[in-house]
Amino acid sequence: MNNKLYFVFNNDQLLAKIEDGHVLMPTDNDLKTLNITLDNLCFLTSKDNKDFLFGEVHTSLSNTCEFKFYKLRILISLMDNAFFNLAAKAFHLLKWSSTYKYCSKCGTLVKDKEDEIAKICPKCRFINYPRISPAIITAVTKDSKLLLAHNTNFPKDMYSVIAGFIEPGETFEDCVRREVFEEIGINVKNIKYFGSQPWPFPDSLMVAFTCEYDSGEVKVDGIEIDDASFYSVDEFPNLPLGGSIARRLIDWFINYVTRPLE
Repeated sequence: MNNKLYFVFNNDQLLAKIEDGHVLMPTDNDLKTLNITLDNLCFLTSKDNKDFLFGEVHTSLSNTCEFKFYKLRILISLMDNAFFNLAAKAFHLLKWSSTYKYCSKCGTLVKDKEDEIAKICPKCRFINYPRISPAIITAVTKDSKLLLAHNTNFPKDMYSVIAGFIEPGETFEDCVRREVFEEIGINVKNIKYFGSQPWPFPDSLMVAFTCEYDSGEVKVDGIEIDDASFYSVDEFPNLPLGGSIARRLIDWFINYVTRPLE
């Protein structure tokens, strides 16, 4: 019985088999068949009578193999939220562990803390936890239209909702107001919590909100955002893949404006 599943990473790619639209992780038997030995192997969690572990390799596989390495961002549309969150946790911890090796106070090589997910310095006892960078993401509505913007880091024809990192001293709601105004030039109101999603690219926690247009004219900052407008559903440009909280916000809006009247 294969009661262990492995999240195996090669840089930012995850080893998986796609079967009937489902993402399958390798078992012990699969790793033996593939002749894979994992570096930095760690226990992740137990769920549904299965143990989940994660590690990394630095070798390629045969093109004829059923298992292949895929960008984690691509697989998200085929994963349910709970499974993606496990993969995100594994990827986040692996990258954190590989980058934080020495104490940031005294420079001593750190060790894993046995009773929690943390690193501890054996010399000065300073404890470091995985870095998590909170960020907001928000759907701004105006009548029956949704604000969509093109970030300069996006593919040239893809648009999405507005997002940005929290600054020290801000509430999430403050950040929503500031990011929308800085990037788009408008003021918003009626800010409401929508949901959240871990986003380990590299270490974010996306906290989502909905809000409404209040005042101002759309004027992009020209640095992060080079185009933005309010779109009706039948005017939407290309959108993010399913599975991301950005797409969940957009789908929420589509369902909201197209729902039948009671």
